[in-house]
Amino acid sequence: MTPEIISSDFEVTKETETSKTYKLSIDKIQGSVDQIEALEQAIYKVLNTEKYEYPIYSFSYGIDLDNLTGKDVDYVKIELKRRIQECLLQDSRIETADNFNFTVNGDEILCTFDVSSIYGKTTITKGVNV
Repeated sequence: MTPEIISSDFEVTKETETSKTYKLSIDKIQGSVDQIEALEQAIYKVLNTEKYEYPIYSFSYGIDLDNLTGKDVDYVKIELKRRIQECLLQDSRIETADNFNFTVNGDEILCTFDVSSIYGKTTITKGVNV
């Protein structure tokens, strides 16, 4: 028995997943958003979900911030930058997270940074208690 050679003429195309999602607020769903607005919402959600805390999410989802409490401010700044980048760069829509600026106000560090994505650039702010 001789093996048959099968010829196939097909083209592989790469499709980008849609970014359309429900627009969430604190108390209700308000229509839908897509592209940069959907990405900003996803960033907000992942940066406000403590890693390993909720069994519904995989261990790669969220950010580990609990163990930064009580640490030296300079250490927290360095770690916060690294952890934010590590967390956000898992999203294929995000290209870079950079231009980090930190403001210390008592026991809180306010971190502002830019996110470049396939939809454009946006500025994000995240507060962390130390």
